[in-house]
Amino acid sequence: MGGCGALLLGAVLAAWAARAGRGADDGGFGACGGCFYSGTPPSLRAPDGLRLCQRSEGAPRLATLYSPGLRAPLYSALRAPAPPAPPGPRPAPRWLLHPKVDDPDSELEDGLEESQAVAMVPGLGTRQALSADYLGSEYERGQLWPLSLGSADGPDTWALTNAVPMRPWLRRRWHANLLGLLERALRPQCQPEDRLFLLAGAVPSGDTLQGRVALPAFLWLAACCAAPGGGWAMGFVQQPREDAVIEDLMLRDLEALLPSRPQLFQSHCAESEQDTERMKSILEVVNQLQAEDRAAQAQPGPPPSEAEEAAPQPPREAEEAPEEAAPPRKPLGPLGVLVKLLRLLWGLALGVLRATLQLLDFLCWQALGCVRGCLCRLGAFLLAIGGELLAVPWQALRVLGGVGRALLRMLCCLLKAVCRLLALPLRVLLDVAAFPLHTLGAVPLVCRDIALGLGGTLGLLLDAALGTAGGLCQLLFGVCRRFCFRAAAATTAADGSGEF
Repeated sequence: MGGCGALLLGAVLAAWAARAGRGADDGGFGACGGCFYSGTPPSLRAPDGLRLCQRSEGAPRLATLYSPGLRAPLYSALRAPAPPAPPGPRPAPRWLLHPKVDDPDSELEDGLEESQAVAMVPGLGTRQALSADYLGSEYERGQLWPLSLGSADGPDTWALTNAVPMRPWLRRRWHANLLGLLERALRPQCQPEDRLFLLAGAVPSGDTLQGRVALPAFLWLAACCAAPGGGWAMGFVQQPREDAVIEDLMLRDLEALLPSRPQLFQSHCAESEQDTERMKSILEVVNQLQAEDRAAQAQPGPPPSEAEEAAPQPPREAEEAPEEAAPPRKPLGPLGVLVKLLRLLWGLALGVLRATLQLLDFLCWQALGCVRGCLCRLGAFLLAIGGELLAVPWQALRVLGGVGRALLRMLCCLLKAVCRLLALPLRVLLDVAAFPLHTLGAVPLVCRDIALGLGGTLGLLLDAALGTAGGLCQLLFGVCRRFCFRAAAATTAADGSGEF
């Protein structure tokens, strides 16, 4: 019984620790782990980053890394988005808040509307942005990923934890570029579509909106297609300038632009197995989108606001009434002509003033940019010179230290030699000193011995030569003598036989 009680207590403590750990980690990605390639989130980190699994309609939709200090998301991850909603009027957006940002211990998983969150989330707005932060400013709530991930009119992306401050033209351009990329480049070049992984993010700048919400320095998108035998990875960047178009980058180049140079996809989305032909097709579509964006920038007229895009368009039947129904206009008198002339002059003056102010603003920005660039280059030059000047004394001290160390070594060697000489006996020193004299005195004796040796050697050689010559002569004499004796004997024998 005691063992069962211990097991039960251990299980309770483990469950409590797991619950506390989830609360300390602000929920983690949890069920949204499938939004990442190989289930591995990017190595992009923030000191106070919260891992949020944004849910709607009871299902996980977006995995977001949110910074409470900046009150802005760093990136949102998703996988295989649903086809976009058909064109036509859409319902007004219902912006949602994530309850776990302000209340980590909250049991609520789905997003809440602000009217509901006020009563259900304590300390609402202390760690995340609210719609009130955008009131009275030139910025709108711009979604990092605007396209629906669930049903056609689902509210899954209308979350303030998925939005950063954007000017109306930037928000419209970013959303149009994302839709064009997805439908014309990314989705057609990745089959099956559920192998397409996307990361949409914003790099925060040093500026804020009303001192609360960080403004983006630029927006970025990373795409990874993990299709077997035909994968690829690409990156895209949108600068917050009116004349800027979306730029295509290689994945490693995009990672180099982000803070801390993170790895967005594990193994860089199987970099060694990527299909270059599909990447070329994507680049062709990007070039078309850039050309269309430049053409749209050249057309006059301001872009529609966020409310105008979401609200249904009113019918235009009343505006298109036939001209016959309009009452005939009365001819204008002198006062009317004068009023119209004054209006025309006033509009012309306003246009000239506006153009002048825009020109002055452009010139000021250009001058500030030039001054900033010159100051940056001058600062870099001065820093380089200062570094070199500061390095000169250090190098001189190093050289002097080396010279001093060499002198100390020489002095140590000299002292060692003196000590060793002083340690030798006096007789040995006298023998060493007298060695040259004995050597010089022995030179004549050695020369004499050498001469005697050479004379004896020559004498021996001469005696050997003479002995050899005498022996040869004796041998020759003996041979001749024997032959002569035999010849005489033969002659005598011949003479005796004749006499008989």
